[in-house]
Amino acid sequence: MSRKEFYLTLEKSEQIAPDVKHFTFYYEEGGCFQFIPGQFITLHIPTDEKILRRSYSIANKTYPATNKIEFAASYVPSGVASQLLFTLKPGDKVMATGPFGRLTLREEMPERYILVATGTGVTPYRTMLAELEHRFKLRPCFKVVLLFGVRRPEDLLYRDEFIAFSEKNAWFEFHAYYSRVKLNKALSYEHMGYVLNAFGEIQPNAKQDIVYLCGNPNMVDEVFTLLVKNYGFPTDIIRREKYISSN
Repeated sequence: MSRKEFYLTLEKSEQIAPDVKHFTFYYEEGGCFQFIPGQFITLHIPTDEKILRRSYSIANKTYPATNKIEFAASYVPSGVASQLLFTLKPGDKVMATGPFGRLTLREEMPERYILVATGTGVTPYRTMLAELEHRFKLRPCFKVVLLFGVRRPEDLLYRDEFIAFSEKNAWFEFHAYYSRVKLNKALSYEHMGYVLNAFGEIQPNAKQDIVYLCGNPNMVDEVFTLLVKNYGFPTDIIRREKYISSN
């Protein structure tokens, strides 16, 4: 996989949550952009003072490779890079490098994958769905649980896709956790509180599960500590990536 600098051309962007846009870019180097689900790219965003580098997990729904690169980004008030990214128009170009990252599916398959995310940290899991579906066809004896924490229902990125995937595949469970609202009538996938609350219900098992953590650093650290101290997980079967908002 090439990690040289390359140009991307914006095809479209769409608002998918109050503070989040989904971006679709054309890969301008010819051919397909090769990546592994779970990896990210780094954009090089020019300003008057310097080049700002911001990393975004690849969120392509289709896999394997294509000539398009998709990702989701949160708007950061007063963030220079955020403002420039959110004002791009179709046809505008931006330089990037990648792919990078090790938040990828291991070759060995556990009895259960536990995928935990907050906010835009769910984007790498969107890309993993096609690969997980392919693996299940080869070895139909594992389960996947996706735990997605957001503040409010309107912040739930790719909700319809995850629900549809769970309805199509009995081995895939989707659970949403809302930290800032009280539900009068919750749907089957909806819960109040933080994703940390889920672990008493799903009872993680260090001998059977592999856990992926992506999103808010506090969530990543809290869940990691819980798994290691309370459930006896070795650190090498927990994969994690922290998303830090920056200017």
